[in-house]
Amino acid sequence: MLATYLIGLREGLEATLVVSILAAFLVKSDRREHLKFMWLGVGLAVLLSVAFSALLTYTTTTLMSDYRQREAFEAITSVAAVVFVTWMIFWMRRAARTIGGELRAKLGDAIVIGWFAVLGVAFLAVIREGLETALLFFSAVQGATTAAGPLLALLGGLATSVVIGVLLYLSAVRINLAVFFRWTGALLVLVAAGILKYGVHDFQEAGLLPGQNAIAFDITGVLDPDSWYAAALSGMLNITPRPSVLEVVAWVGYAVPVLILFLWRGPTTPRPAPTRTPATVGSRQGE
Repeated sequence: MLATYLIGLREGLEATLVVSILAAFLVKSDRREHLKFMWLGVGLAVLLSVAFSALLTYTTTTLMSDYRQREAFEAITSVAAVVFVTWMIFWMRRAARTIGGELRAKLGDAIVIGWFAVLGVAFLAVIREGLETALLFFSAVQGATTAAGPLLALLGGLATSVVIGVLLYLSAVRINLAVFFRWTGALLVLVAAGILKYGVHDFQEAGLLPGQNAIAFDITGVLDPDSWYAAALSGMLNITPRPSVLEVVAWVGYAVPVLILFLWRGPTTPRPAPTRTPATVGSRQGE
């Protein structure tokens, strides 16, 4: 539930910020008549995301009756979710400072073209977050005994993100978004590592990868599978008491380098000291 709450909070806040930027631009530029087309695009994106989530569930529960086929499908979606979340967190880190200007420029061009272009800009801006959320949620709840709890946690994260987004829009609260996305991104890397580990497990269950019985370690005596903390570690990070060697290699091989690359800011280049032009020097000498 914690993992799906984090997914809902992170993805929802990104989508909420995008919508608030578009809405603020239309309001401040006195183009309120385009707001209904913006909201229509947002609504269509949400509906398509829900339909995509239902399609994933329908595929595994109805279309695929063979156990190995279901395991292979779930493994492929897990790997796809890891690819998407990795791309997303690095893209947001790079584009966080310029996304507002880019969105306003695209929306300004769309207004000149017509209402359908405004709808399209809003739709494309939100649909990426929606499809990522659906895919991440589907992959994160694999192996859960029931989807009700994770679904409520996801909806709770989305609701929290909407509240934060509205308060930011109204300037009622101020948070450091760079710090927020940095640390939630780091947590999502660990969640993605767990999803990848589960994907490897599914590949092994489907017979597409060897080593299912090659156990890396057994800590069931220390980490009781029936305890609440074992359930928390398994649900959030997919840390299990008896993982296979390939599962451990996948978890560590993804989490360690990606975390280092994501948290590493790189060398900072000092700003050069301002140079005085001859005219400036002369004017100061004459003072």
